[in-house]
Amino acid sequence: MCVRTLPPLPRTPWKRLIGSLSELCVEFDVRSIVLGLPLRLDGTEGEAAQEARRVARNLELSLKLPLFLQDERLTSKTAESTLRERGISRSEIPGRVDGEAASIILSDYLSGFFEADGRSTDDEKRL
Repeated sequence: MCVRTLPPLPRTPWKRLIGSLSELCVEFDVRSIVLGLPLRLDGTEGEAAQEARRVARNLELSLKLPLFLQDERLTSKTAESTLRERGISRSEIPGRVDGEAASIILSDYLSGFFEADGRSTDDEKRL
């Protein structure tokens, strides 16, 4: 399984964001979207998770693609550690941690998908 990061999208008004995301969906033949769900460490939902759910509903309606939420607890910490292990300089890490965390979120989702479906990651080529 291979997950790669794309450059982050700048904060823009909603319509412009949807336009940018739509272009990426066409360019990469996107079939569904995975969005991180920022749960509290104890697994409960706070305001950030509720906001993520609201954004997820709006994205799903706007892009007309299925959207899945994935627990994102501790992914930023894991991303920082991974980047350090790869020898990324301290000054570069803050600019790369969100993209790395996003790839972890997607990898976690895909791993759970294959496990729940009873397939191994060798079967991923058939999706």
